Amino acid sequence: MLKPSTLAMILAGGRVDELGVLTHYRPKSAVPFGGFARVIDFPLTNLMRSGIELIAILSQYRSYSLINHIGTGAAWDMIGRNRGISILPPFKDYHNPHWYRGSADAVYQNLDFVRYKNPSEILILSGDHIYQMDYRKMVRYHKKMNADLTAAFVEVAPEKAHRFGIGEIESGDPVGGRLLSYEEKPSTPRCNWASLTILCFRPEVLYEVLAANQHNTSYEFGRDIIPLMMKRNHRVYGYKYHGYWGYTRTVQEYWQTSMDLLGPDPKIDLESWGIRSNLEHRGIRDCQPLLIGAQGEMDNSMAYNGCIVEGTVKNSILFPGVRVEKNAVVEDCVLFFNNVVKENSRLYKTVSDVNTTFGNGTRIGDRHPEESEGRDITVIGWNNSIPDGMVIGSGCTVHPNIDPSLWPIGGLKHGEVLQ
Repeated sequence: MLKPSTLAMILAGGRVDELGVLTHYRPKSAVPFGGFARVIDFPLTNLMRSGIELIAILSQYRSYSLINHIGTGAAWDMIGRNRGISILPPFKDYHNPHWYRGSADAVYQNLDFVRYKNPSEILILSGDHIYQMDYRKMVRYHKKMNADLTAAFVEVAPEKAHRFGIGEIESGDPVGGRLLSYEEKPSTPRCNWASLTILCFRPEVLYEVLAANQHNTSYEFGRDIIPLMMKRNHRVYGYKYHGYWGYTRTVQEYWQTSMDLLGPDPKIDLESWGIRSNLEHRGIRDCQPLLIGAQGEMDNSMAYNGCIVEGTVKNSILFPGVRVEKNAVVEDCVLFFNNVVKENSRLYKTVSDVNTTFGNGTRIGDRHPEESEGRDITVIGWNNSIPDGMVIGSGCTVHPNIDPSLWPIGGLKHGEVLQ
């Protein structure tokens, strides 16, 4: 059997403040998504279907949830003599006194692992994007162009371009072209091709630029490595991706990407995408089938095995173990594992983390009278027991494990935080 030629390294260890309480106890790549999966399942499935079977996951922030989810790698068929998933946590030794100081530094600190694998290409991926992609096409383009680096880009709305790394790509070829300029989160973007943080490197060039960047005070691929390579006149190309791309950096983006799973013609079709996940994690594979009671109603919603719906669920996503009791209403919500919504409760536009119970008659996500339309997203941290009759306005945030004595008698008004 031939040894794998491409090594994939997934940047999966960080958290983002914009996801708030959803990443208090897990990295962003381990956030639940799609009713049964995790965000990292999307790049892992892409790798599996692309035939790239040598994978390293760079993890630093609260890695337990991620490690528990990855398991042996069997869910993605990543077990074998020349294939597998290695989780590379940060470390300190005689030569290195630092934890990972950024995405580029995380790879640099593991170059001994990379050199041992001796790949012909190194594919660097973000672990927190929702998309379907055959990486083999990008790798073939990388080789065809004899590139030192090929970076993938997707077109975004011009008004959102300032939030991303923006690459100006030579025109003329619908597949890609020479990268003419690159700026990380520019105030005035030259174009709207946003970086996907999918980077294919020639190994010896990557070793060189990572070493050169160690004299810097910043250690990021977008902010530092790509501009350094362009300054040194390396062969840097942009590869144009034209499919769906869901961003999950903020609560609003996470919620909207989740809603893209719904509707008669969903933008994300988990069945056709063939998403793999570790169904042993949290015992998902052992859950009983979905049960909808005599008074239960589901409209434009997803509910996985282990759910019991005796109330009304609209435009929502329920993970295993969620129970919606009689006369309760759940609308425009994402409820993680083992949430319980008791009788006569009303939940609107809420994202609730695992193991939360909403007491009888609670009202969550109620719109403020001053809001002319729509609602802000209410986020509930895990392991909470919300008292009967509690009212929590839209746009509120409740931190995990709130002491029962701290719940305010008058509830939470629009945008308030309970911690």
